[in-house]
Parts: sequence; structure tokens; C-alpha cells
Amino acid sequence: MRNVFLTTMLAVMLAACNNNSTSSSAAEADSDIKAVQFVTTQDGQPMQIDLKMFDTPAAKEFLASGKNPYIGNEEAIKEGKKKFNLFSCVACHGGHGEGAVGPGLIGDNFRYAKNATNKGMFETIWHGTNGGMGAKGFGLMAPDDGLKPDDVLKVIAFIRSHAKITGNE
Repeated sequence: MRNVFLTTMLAVMLAACNNNSTSSSAAEADSDIKAVQFVTTQDGQPMQIDLKMFDTPAAKEFLASGKNPYIGNEEAIKEGKKKFNLFSCVACHGGHGEGAVGPGLIGDNFRYAKNATNKGMFETIWHGTNGGMGAKGFGLMAPDDGLKPDDVLKVIAFIRSHAKITGNE
């Protein structure tokens, strides 16, 4: 018990020292946390997503690494399929992401090469494309609507469950 207390006190003191640095703005604090820098598919401009929306362990892991921890997770794949259907992705991309009116999402020939990675596919789903797909990210479709980061990761897990690649390569 004493060791836990001492460890906790040491952590608090170190955090206090770090908080007394010359920069204290929230934006700078966010940049210290965020390992992955998101860019739009449309023009490669930096994309700002409120870090508070990465509120699950899987979303936090993705934010730090760009790797989707839901790949191969059957429960997440089922939930991703529901969202894929709910947001009418199936209408353009087919029932498994194989492509229909819109491009295929599972093959080697992505319309946007960045979609071969889970970070790239996340950016495309979140912010949309120049090719006609609107943004699906929370607050971009409508003020209180859209997919949260955890939802997007589950949709990607569903898509990757039909693909030759995982996107985490």
C-alpha cells in the first residue's frame, strides 16, 4: 500500500513539473498527446479532431499508433457492419465494400492509395472525398450526428474482414 502511495505521489509531482513548462495552451497539450496527425483526403490539409472523442481504449490506441485494434475482432466487425448499413455505405460501396456505384474498398486498387492503411481509410471516412462521398465524422454530417472515432474503426474492421489486407501492415 505504501509503495502505491509513493508511486502515485511521484507521478503527481512529475505531472506538476511538466505542467509548469512554458507552454500551457490546450492545443499544445493536445499535440503532445496525439501521435497520429490526420490530414484530409481532399487536399492533404491538417484535420483537427477533438481528442476527447477518442474515448475508448481502442480509439486511444489508434490515435497513438494509427493501427486499428479491432481488426479481426468478430464483435467489432458485427458492429461495424451495422454502421456500414445504417450510414448507407452499402449503397455505393456494395454489401462487403467490394464496390458498386462507388469504388471498392477491399482490393489492391484503391481510388485513394492512402486507404490501404487504416489511418488513411479513417481520414477518408471521417472527412469525405472530392469524389462525392460526404464526411461521416461526428459533427461533420450535422451538428450532432455522424460516426465517432470508435465507430469508424469498427466500420474499417468490417471492411477489412473482406479484404486481402488488414491495413495495419
